[in-house]
Amino acid sequence: MLKLGVIGTSWITAQFITAAHRTGMYRLTAVYSRHAETAQHFIAESAPAQAYTDMEAFLGSDIDVVYVASPNSLHAAQTIAALSAGKHVIVEKPMVTHPSQLAKLEEALAAHPDLMVFEAARHIYDPNFHAVTDYIAHHPVTGATLAYMKYSSKYDDYLAGKQPNIFTTKTAGGALMDLGVYLVYAAVGWFGVPTTATYQPHMLASGVDGDGVMRFDYPDFGVTLVTGKTTNHFAPSEIYFGRTTLQTDTPGELNYLKLISAGQRTDITAAQHDNPMVSEARFFAEAITKNDRAAFDRQWALAKQVHTLMGQMRAATPIHFDSDPD
Repeated sequence: MLKLGVIGTSWITAQFITAAHRTGMYRLTAVYSRHAETAQHFIAESAPAQAYTDMEAFLGSDIDVVYVASPNSLHAAQTIAALSAGKHVIVEKPMVTHPSQLAKLEEALAAHPDLMVFEAARHIYDPNFHAVTDYIAHHPVTGATLAYMKYSSKYDDYLAGKQPNIFTTKTAGGALMDLGVYLVYAAVGWFGVPTTATYQPHMLASGVDGDGVMRFDYPDFGVTLVTGKTTNHFAPSEIYFGRTTLQTDTPGELNYLKLISAGQRTDITAAQHDNPMVSEARFFAEAITKNDRAAFDRQWALAKQVHTLMGQMRAATPIHFDSDPD
């Protein structure tokens, strides 16, 4: 059983711990927070563990794998620190906020070839994601329109003049980093790397994007990706196969799959867990415990494609983070 340490005490950390425990392959042993009271409260609400407010002491404990769910701007540095301490890492998306961080992560992995880093892009492990992948493998795609837009619980604070992490350049916030990355993962995972990719953001006064539209061009079709943190989107996402359309709510959720052709609707939704992080937690644990380097290599290659593309798109926009290299 893997001894799990977590960085961050938000709802997503609690959800991952619940999912990890359901697999029967992890046991929470350490929680890091800058504030002891926060860590202790989180432990009381989740599972028994040791609380840490010192990162060096946390990484020096006997944990096997670290789950990183801190603000975006800290992900890469904390992942590298965990690798340097001899720990496997599961890091929430986005794994990096600038392509230069990919090179540093690769250097850290090369120095510790027995370790693995996985980005917790949970939707790509969902049974419905694989169902879409299987359908695409046997049917030529003619286009797609994918959307992931949610009114952020922190947007009202932003409008009130506060600076929540998700809406500031200090922590590499914004729609592309928070929700757009789900769409990029879906497009690259399903269709491959596009020949061209652009992003048109709607900028907020804080310097991050509140929403925006990506366009991916492939040799035989195009894909439109719509993301946002300032509105709710309820229209379906669609993948086109000539006269047939595959419809879902959003690649970030994948609650249902329907094939629509000649007026007929066929439900092809796969069975799902009530906790959407169980599939990814199991995948990570199996890869680590079995030392499945092939599984790691596949996921690492996909992550590099996604974040190289993210960096290229952002470089052509006014979005600049405080953590960007000079």
